Amino acid sequence: MSDNENETSAEHPHRRLNPLTGRHIVVSPHRAKRPWLGQEDTAEASDLPSYDPKCYLCPDNERIGGDKNPDYQSTYIFDNDFPAILDIAHVGQKPSKHPLFQSQNIAGVCKVICFSPDHSQTLPDLTPTAMREIVDSWCDESQKLGKDYQWVQIFENKGAMMGCSNPHPHGQIWATDFLPDEAQTEDDKQRAYFATHGRAMLLDVVQYEREKKERLVIENDDWIVIVPYWAQWPFETLLLPRFSAARLDELNDAQRDNLGAIMQSLTRCYDALFGVSFPYSMGWHGAPFDERDTKAWQLHAHFYPPLLRSATVRKFMVGYEMMAESQRDITPEQAASRLREGHQRDRL
Repeated sequence: MSDNENETSAEHPHRRLNPLTGRHIVVSPHRAKRPWLGQEDTAEASDLPSYDPKCYLCPDNERIGGDKNPDYQSTYIFDNDFPAILDIAHVGQKPSKHPLFQSQNIAGVCKVICFSPDHSQTLPDLTPTAMREIVDSWCDESQKLGKDYQWVQIFENKGAMMGCSNPHPHGQIWATDFLPDEAQTEDDKQRAYFATHGRAMLLDVVQYEREKKERLVIENDDWIVIVPYWAQWPFETLLLPRFSAARLDELNDAQRDNLGAIMQSLTRCYDALFGVSFPYSMGWHGAPFDERDTKAWQLHAHFYPPLLRSATVRKFMVGYEMMAESQRDITPEQAASRLREGHQRDRL
């Protein structure tokens, strides 16, 4: 990474490259001053009850498919009642011989993970013990599913603004017998970087960002959170280990504890930004489960929050973004500064 990146202007439009995907982002800092006359959403209610008798995910309640949840007291994982991918491929579908109309049979499993029995507690509200249970569940499920599937995608959609259909804090785990497009792209780019430089791309990013600190939000003994130089969403962040690790199941006890701690610090930064339970989509990326070497890979989690100016004004990925390439208004450096301010307020 070149030291010349600081020459890009904080006031004038420019274009940045995402080395993980090979795609670009147009940065237009001057547009942050424009008036907003577009859609404003209603801020989501934060005063949820600890238990909702109508919630399909609360302990001891019946789910819409008819199964009943146990009276669980910590994390609870179950097979999704409406999985997007089935565990047996549809063998009757034959591939098309036409080069323009190709498809393939796929198989996988989809699981739901309830973070807590408490309907009202999102990640920043949990105890360190409860947070560690979530981290352990991610690590264990990743290792277990990786024995049978090439890719294990762990993610959370938080908030109705990000398409979450149930406010009970939960995430999902999808395991597939194929490598999805985003994973394939990151795999290609990281392996190409390693072949050229002999180092893991994202470990180089960690070293650079820890030295410059301009986009660093928070860090602890094992983990770092940055607003990436190539961030697409206004307050997008990237969570990275400071040590070499290709997958979640490689983490030791201390690294898992510190992961839970920094995730809670980050989500509290988000909540402090606009004084609301901050919506986002979050997902883990680690090395595919295959026979190849994993030295090029560095474990990481993406956080993609939609909010732009306030709790009710979001960033829309439309028009130019859909037809050409991504565009953002505030710079990643400005976003990191504002998130750091939220972290400082949380520590007072």
